[in-house]
Amino acid sequence: MKYKFLLFFLLLQLSCTMEKTYDIGEIITPQGDVLIWLYNETPKHKASFIELANNGYWDSLTFNRVIPNFVAQGGCPDTPEGFNDPEYLLEPEFNNSLQHFYGEIGAGRDDNPGMVSARCQFYVVQNRDGLHRLDNKFTVFGKVIKGMPIIDAITNVERDSTNMPLTPITLDVNIISLTESELKKLYPDYK
Repeated sequence: MKYKFLLFFLLLQLSCTMEKTYDIGEIITPQGDVLIWLYNETPKHKASFIELANNGYWDSLTFNRVIPNFVAQGGCPDTPEGFNDPEYLLEPEFNNSLQHFYGEIGAGRDDNPGMVSARCQFYVVQNRDGLHRLDNKFTVFGKVIKGMPIIDAITNVERDSTNMPLTPITLDVNIISLTESELKKLYPDYK
């Protein structure tokens, strides 16, 4: 009985000292690494990003559209598959508290009337004044918490007439875990 109590006490003490962890998006590029907080307010987009990252979906793709003072967009190129395949479409999750401020992450889409997201494409708002004309038209589902200078550099590379970088900017997208104290250092306002 004495050993059971001791074991219970040790397990209780261990559980009290363990910090909560959070899933964070990580984008590794040749220019550097970017960390992303994924919003709980957009659960389908968050789950989709985590699923595609864990499956290595983006790891052979690039930032395919970069425009200074606008966005750095990555994922699949603008192909019919990305916008028509039901496996890669998500209903919008608009939220008035999530708007297109500098550093926000949104889901790409074409001009479809239902404003359905192409879950294989994401973009980072690079305009320091935000892009509020996109609010409630494109789903915002995350925020860069480390690495906006990397995004700023990416949007300023040489590009062709379609805004594709002349030198491909490869993606290696992962999900990492950060403890609550690590997260607070990077993103004190996390929800």
